[in-house]
Amino acid sequence: MKNKKNLIYAHNHFNFFDGIVLKKRMEIVKIIQYQINKFKIKDILDIGTTSDSKNKSSNIIIKNLKNLNSYKSISDQKISMSLFKNKMTKSITGNFSKKELNDYSSDLVISNATIEHVGNLKKQKKMVANIIKLSKKMFIIITPNRFYPIDFHTKIPLIHWLPKTMHRFILKILGLNFYAKEKNLNLLSKYDFKKIIYQKNVAFKITDIKLFKLSSNLIVIGKKI
Repeated sequence: MKNKKNLIYAHNHFNFFDGIVLKKRMEIVKIIQYQINKFKIKDILDIGTTSDSKNKSSNIIIKNLKNLNSYKSISDQKISMSLFKNKMTKSITGNFSKKELNDYSSDLVISNATIEHVGNLKKQKKMVANIIKLSKKMFIIITPNRFYPIDFHTKIPLIHWLPKTMHRFILKILGLNFYAKEKNLNLLSKYDFKKIIYQKNVAFKITDIKLFKLSSNLIVIGKKI
């Protein structure tokens, strides 16, 4: 009976957090849709599409964007969604051929909750450089704010504010070995995000998504100049 109660608690616990994530992502949809309408975006490339279909919040942004003629995807997972005209299974931190750039370049390139999962700072910069190459008009990158009190990956408060080596050490002690590895989770602050995005040929701004009046997510809206 005790194990059953624990399973019910865990199920409700994750449903609660998934519900919050869903609500926040619908706010992000409105922000992106405004950009689509304003700049007459016709095709879109989604970076880091997930193959997960269990959680309501999975791929919720790309599935709710409208007034587009073409949807494309680049992901390190195999994607079966019929929404996408073109689907490439490839790491966004890799090198792209001229043909791949031609085939997948789009008016708008978006990436939600992916940059914190590609690895170290060098790989995060490579991801952004590739996104800029693939963008014809603009790009939008969304990531959780490291300095929000709760990390929505582990559901643990405050320890992610510690130096990253100490944070990862504590995660190992707690048995969260997957998230303890930099290649799987490397959270960014607004300051970190600015350093990664900054390039001479790019103009950008960072917008906050707030949860309980605190910045829970950071959204970069950028374009080439």
